[in-house]
Amino acid sequence: MKLKIYQSSEEKLIMKCRENDPASQRMLYDQYASKMLGVCRRYINDADQAEDVMITGFIKVFKNLAQFKFEGSFEGWVRRIMVNESLSFIRKNKNMYLEVDIEYAQREPDYSQLDHHLQAEDLLALIDQLPTGYRTVFNLYAIEGYSHKEIADQLKISENTSKSQLSRARALLQRHLLKSEELLEKKLK
Repeated sequence: MKLKIYQSSEEKLIMKCRENDPASQRMLYDQYASKMLGVCRRYINDADQAEDVMITGFIKVFKNLAQFKFEGSFEGWVRRIMVNESLSFIRKNKNMYLEVDIEYAQREPDYSQLDHHLQAEDLLALIDQLPTGYRTVFNLYAIEGYSHKEIADQLKISENTSKSQLSRARALLQRHLLKSEELLEKKLK
């Protein structure tokens, strides 16, 4: 076994957390909590419920730290736990009403019509307004980078349902974005 001489501060922190050092666990939590709450909020509208899911996710992070092999990003590993915990919450609470397989939306949204006045926060607020099923599939596909097959497996739906949900989410976002742009143009006149 080859010993690694230099450890990053993150590796040292993780090793201390593996030893159940409360101060190190608090440091790790403080370092990632706001980002991971943002991940949970993308899936769960209610801020209190999202925070509960994040805390449950951190319990799993600390419980399973020995499984992290220092290969790849630790933040990515934690993010995956938070996404899975959010999806588990949605399934348990039956808050997600995904439509059954139906034909795809009539047309793909035309984003070229949109101006660039919207800020990232505005877009995130619009995504947050999507129905739970649309928002979940949109986040998994567009933000987390899951394939439709992976989404279908995670949510126990068909790939066509995943594609349909994504298409509808995009169409609904386009309508909201166009409406926002129209309101902004009226204000500027």
